[in-house]
Amino acid sequence: MSGPGEEPTRPGAVLSTIFDAPINILIVDDEPKNLTVLETLLDSPGYRLVRAESADQALLALVAEEFALLILDVRMPGMTGFELAQIIKGRKKTARVPIIFLTAYYNEDQHVLEGYGSGAVDYLHKPVNAPVLRSKVAVFAELYRKGREVEVSNRALLAEVTERRRAENELQALNENLDRLVAERTRRLEQLQVELREAARRKDEFIATLAHELRNPLAPVRNATQLLQYQKDIPAPALHARDVISRQVGVMSRLIDDLMDVSRIDQGRIELRRERIALAAVVDLAVESSRPSMLEFGHRLALKLPEAPILLDADPVRLSQVLVNLLTNAAKYTDRCGHIELAAEVVGGEARVIVSDDGIGIPENELPNVFNMFAQVEGALTRSRGGLGIGLTLVRHLVELHGGRVEAQSAGIGQGSAFVVTLPLATAAPATAPAVAETSPATTCRPMKVLVVDDHQDGAESMSALLAMQGHDVRMAHDGEAALAAADAFRPDVMLLDIGLPLLSGYEVCRRLREQPWGGQISVVALTGWGDHDAVMKGEAAGFDRHLVKPVDEALLVSTLAGLAPPRSPTNPT
Repeated sequence: MSGPGEEPTRPGAVLSTIFDAPINILIVDDEPKNLTVLETLLDSPGYRLVRAESADQALLALVAEEFALLILDVRMPGMTGFELAQIIKGRKKTARVPIIFLTAYYNEDQHVLEGYGSGAVDYLHKPVNAPVLRSKVAVFAELYRKGREVEVSNRALLAEVTERRRAENELQALNENLDRLVAERTRRLEQLQVELREAARRKDEFIATLAHELRNPLAPVRNATQLLQYQKDIPAPALHARDVISRQVGVMSRLIDDLMDVSRIDQGRIELRRERIALAAVVDLAVESSRPSMLEFGHRLALKLPEAPILLDADPVRLSQVLVNLLTNAAKYTDRCGHIELAAEVVGGEARVIVSDDGIGIPENELPNVFNMFAQVEGALTRSRGGLGIGLTLVRHLVELHGGRVEAQSAGIGQGSAFVVTLPLATAAPATAPAVAETSPATTCRPMKVLVVDDHQDGAESMSALLAMQGHDVRMAHDGEAALAAADAFRPDVMLLDIGLPLLSGYEVCRRLREQPWGGQISVVALTGWGDHDAVMKGEAAGFDRHLVKPVDEALLVSTLAGLAPPRSPTNPT
């Protein structure tokens, strides 16, 4: 092992170290002085001498370690050297260990023959001739070293040959099975695509369920704040609390809608409803929608629009959503009583809209990431006023759907920020421009009989109270079977029907209602936390007339009820 500051040891050096290590030699004699003599004679850095004063000690040493040579006294108490040699040669592990016998008593040929017969490679008489002994030991030590080198080399060669054969076989197998592997990879990719689609489906299902579960408790909260609009002489603190609750319900609703829109974009299920519009009209709508955020933080909003109209071929709702998200984002990340500006201009045949602020700014290294899903600028984390980190992601997607692009700009922390949206101008005006009817939500509608069906007790009661304040005759039901029974007894003009109900779903209630002779007279409006495309399509198939998503704004509710057709005649087909 190399020490501190040394170059790493090469594999060849490691092998050299192994081969140059001292060689183990076992010397066995029942006379300690004889062992000392042998140690003196064989003293060398290349040898490691291990003493044994009996046959038992010798056997234990042979079990514990590997030896290159055994120098063994013939005459020992208990077990002679010949007997020990026979045991050693009878064991597989030690059978190849060379043995040199030493004796002072036996010099007849028969003793020599017995020694060789028990496995000895040499036979020396005491007193030992030192040069002869050292010479013989050196020969066996060198043979041992060479044997180890050959063994290691053989193992390395065998490993190399084995590896080459394995590589050749593997290459041959790859060549022979290339088509099979390609087919398997193709099948695996198809399986992964199926799994990814299933994971995306489960994700979308989870988001839809989450949106439904969040909307249900928001509905009675919004209903309650709208009920308070009818109260007069409300104390100032209570009036402030009502407005705060109303604004925050709106914020929660927008967050849920943004979450659902991102999911729809991922599925490619957002279709723009383009029309020729003036940018100023979209700006007016966005400013009005973002006004609660501006009021909440005390910001001043400045508009800089050119006198000449800027015409776009765009979806006014989605484009307004882009500007609302940019304005509310600026409001959140600008300290109280800040300044926000929305400016528009035409540059190089394109419309450019810039939303800028004097807020906390964006670090330069974060600018490329602000449009990523769930991104939060680090400087905003300690001053965040809510948000899921998806508003800017949605902005980018909607702008790109319009064929435009969006860019974030900032001089750094504390220097404010600007978001630049660039959109293509409208093409040449069509020969006959479609007339756009300017309508405003109805504020009143004729009194009607309304059946509210919702298993959420607070939601049903608050909606019923709100409708009653508007002059309608209202009844309630809290499950699917009760809804059908109440409809049969009450014969309402309108049924506000939740979809997720006990006993029977809202879809099944509507289908069974339409099967009744009198069911065609009732307008059925879905009032539900399920707002995804599938829910709307299923509702249309089941016979719903309208689809409203909780929490519904009172103005939208009133305009929806006012826009329903008058009760149909029982004789008319449904």
